[in-house]
Amino acid sequence: MIRTRNFGVSLILGAIAANSAFGADFVWQTVANNGYLVPGDPQGRNFNSYNQPSVNTSGLVVFRARSKGGSGGEPAHGIYSRNMASPSPIVKILDRNTLVPMPNNLGSTFIEPPSFPRIDIFGTTIASRGNHQPVWEYMLPDGTDSKAGTTGIYATPGGILQTAASNLGNVPGFEFFAVPGTALKFDVFPGAPAVANPTTIVTKGNYTDGAGVSRTGIYYRETAPPEVFPQPSMIPIADTASTMIPGTTTLFGSTAPPSAVGNRVVFAGFDIEEAPTKGGIYMAEMTGPYPALRTLVPIGGQVPGEARGKVFNKLGEGLSFDGRFVSFWGAWGTETKTIVLQCPTDGNKELIDYCMELYPNGYETTVPKYQGFFVYDTVTNLTLPVSKTPNNFDDFVYWNFSGRVPGTGEGDDDGELARWRSATFAAVNAAMVYNNLVVRVAFKARKGQIVNNEYQNPKDGIYLNPKAGLSETLPLVVTGQTGTRIDRNAVYDHDENPVTLPIPLPVTAMGIERDGFRGDILAVTAGMGTEEAGWAGVYMTVVPKNLVAPPRR
Repeated sequence: MIRTRNFGVSLILGAIAANSAFGADFVWQTVANNGYLVPGDPQGRNFNSYNQPSVNTSGLVVFRARSKGGSGGEPAHGIYSRNMASPSPIVKILDRNTLVPMPNNLGSTFIEPPSFPRIDIFGTTIASRGNHQPVWEYMLPDGTDSKAGTTGIYATPGGILQTAASNLGNVPGFEFFAVPGTALKFDVFPGAPAVANPTTIVTKGNYTDGAGVSRTGIYYRETAPPEVFPQPSMIPIADTASTMIPGTTTLFGSTAPPSAVGNRVVFAGFDIEEAPTKGGIYMAEMTGPYPALRTLVPIGGQVPGEARGKVFNKLGEGLSFDGRFVSFWGAWGTETKTIVLQCPTDGNKELIDYCMELYPNGYETTVPKYQGFFVYDTVTNLTLPVSKTPNNFDDFVYWNFSGRVPGTGEGDDDGELARWRSATFAAVNAAMVYNNLVVRVAFKARKGQIVNNEYQNPKDGIYLNPKAGLSETLPLVVTGQTGTRIDRNAVYDHDENPVTLPIPLPVTAMGIERDGFRGDILAVTAGMGTEEAGWAGVYMTVVPKNLVAPPRR
């Protein structure tokens, strides 16, 4: 999350200078920044921190954001959108004052949205996870009262907030929310749900089976207004209870949050999540329960552009999908780099204290020496390289300590106990350029040397590969760049003297997610800061098509 602190920012983005090769210049627009009031906030506070946004092809941007704490101690926290085609005012989708939509006979409001929201690539339906107090009170067979329903997925088909999934599946009357083929409820819906078509929500779901074994899978459901009966049920695509990894006799051991466009869904699944020997990236048509899975990129598949026998032994979970092309992270080889991660110093105090309790001297881990971003074409079945280490960059893997602190309610991410987690960030977009279909990928990457197992003054950035298959990359946002290139308000008035000009703040961090690059529109989070001041926001730009040189005649 991009956050403003009293001495800086923990996430940010910047703009690029003119591209000397093709004369392209990126012009950034502010979707929201620290100067904007949180819509609907009774205390009239400003935004202060942001998660990576999602955007559709028409420029409707959706993002999660917070304010600082106010007199009540709790910050405003919610999901917001803004139509940048106009542009229009920021609209609240849900926040801590919003009633959870039916089923809700207790008048419960949301506590927090624990992950970034997503939006249909061509439409306006937005989907987000939401946590809250129990929403349904009912009577058990023995005559005692019970309350249930503390988390779910909430979407806006037709512009109306509705419950798309819930952990009410074992409550009489709400069997359509149950794990398909069982009377069991889902425990949690990890990650961020995907939107496909105006009414289809696709998600990862975790549950505990009758034997007490933890299970997970990929599911979809057609949302319908609560007055419609019978309600559509959850439909399974693949799960760890019964789905074999294609081409093997091994059940999936893990699945990752999916991406979806139209009737197609893509997801990563493995036998062993931490050290896979089987599995890969798969695509399915949402035509009914357990559709055939098409293998796109397998563990053990040849790495494009590398010597024969160099095969993928790790594949990332964060897949970006535009209906044809899939961007993904992959690693190969056995060589690794050891790094020591230090606990965060800014953010949730309970989370920081728990991290320090577990790792007072830091957490030691390794990252692959050879890794990169790639694009798979589902029509031609070709895989194209985007960028690799160590030639272009030193690392694509980013880490954060997140999750639920023991003794507290569900927090950010998937409701599992807090731990160190790794992630990679890329978004794919295809466009017709000079009558040729060109695939562009925006991604986050790091340059820097490791000394004593820690990166020393690393330079992070969001970069653009204007044509997959070529090694050229353009810096969109890089640590240390002048923040006023993307936001003219990213300045610090150090002496309050009207004669002297305010000092521009430098870029300090940046963020992009898998649905952040669509229809030539690129949306990011960004923050800038010094020891004395900080600034942050959500920004978007239209990616020029002239980044690719015209073909020679």
